[in-house]
Amino acid sequence: MAIYHLSVKLVTRGAGRSSTAAAAYRAAARVSDERTGLVFDYMRKRGVEHSEIVLPASAQTADWARDREQLWNAAEAAENRKDARVAREYEVALPHELNANQRRELVRSFAQDLAERHRAAVDFAIHAPHREGDTRNHHAHLLATTRVVSDLGLGAKTDIELKDADRAKRGLGSGRNEVKAIRERWAQLVNEHLAEHGHAARIDHRSLEAQGLERDPTFHKGPAVTAIERRGESARVAERVRDEVTERLQRAAELGRLERESQDLARSIIDTTTKLEAARAARDVERTSSPEKIRRDAQAAWLASHADKLAQPERASARDRTLDLSGDLAAARREAREQWIAQRDAKTATPAVDAVEGQGREPTSSKLIRPDDDRTL
Repeated sequence: MAIYHLSVKLVTRGAGRSSTAAAAYRAAARVSDERTGLVFDYMRKRGVEHSEIVLPASAQTADWARDREQLWNAAEAAENRKDARVAREYEVALPHELNANQRRELVRSFAQDLAERHRAAVDFAIHAPHREGDTRNHHAHLLATTRVVSDLGLGAKTDIELKDADRAKRGLGSGRNEVKAIRERWAQLVNEHLAEHGHAARIDHRSLEAQGLERDPTFHKGPAVTAIERRGESARVAERVRDEVTERLQRAAELGRLERESQDLARSIIDTTTKLEAARAARDVERTSSPEKIRRDAQAAWLASHADKLAQPERASARDRTLDLSGDLAAARREAREQWIAQRDAKTATPAVDAVEGQGREPTSSKLIRPDDDRTL
């Protein structure tokens, strides 16, 4: 029965590829690369049943683009970056239920759909099954330009080549959703052509899980293993390939799980960082307002202390209690003089001993200030 297969590949200079070489190989043609001076000649290659270039309706008069060599040299000349994307390739499996003419019409319809969808030139080639492979393995390669084609040449990048942010500005979905739409469109075209030619077989672009099927997915064995199995022989290599594919699928699932966990961890780190930044901002605001708060608190404390002093009667110091200077100034001086004379007589009667033991020396007498000296008042 017919099987679904559509893969999207990019032709980039960063990978050491060129659109001129890709076009020459897929169409079994001879193409000279004007940028590098290389000549790619695959005219002796077998297995190419048909090749053709399809243009959008807006560029039907661009005869220059129907020449394979001119088209892909223009694609190379339009890009300057050393890692530029110069072409986009779609590889599809063709239903073996259809004959050669019907398969050609199917691929042409798909190529025209891509050309109109992206306003690009599409160079497609239909390949027969490999001599040593499965005889039902009819397939096609569609090479699309990454720039809009017109009568004057190649213009701006096609919509599918734009970044998601630029696509959103044009009201378009993400690039991933665009590829999903293309995969779905291919399934629709295949089923339409199968139904048109009276075949009950159908294909589905969805995964087995989405279809509700519980069988294991198929894998690519390669022409050598297929030839061995077709002869009825037991191919141990097929079992090894099957085991390797199963292991890769399990590893891919584990890597996907780890990737999801790392993304969740990254989001949690971002949330924590956001909270930390908010706390730091609040702390900075508090630090900024702290000096003002300190000044307000100090002012309030000073006012409270001043009010307390005003509320209580003024207390005299210890010297004020000894010397009452509120009375007559002359009487105060006499009283101070009498106290001074009494202190002098007391010191003369009992001389002080030096504090240093064993010295026996009298300390130098302190200078006494007469109380009647104006400096004491």
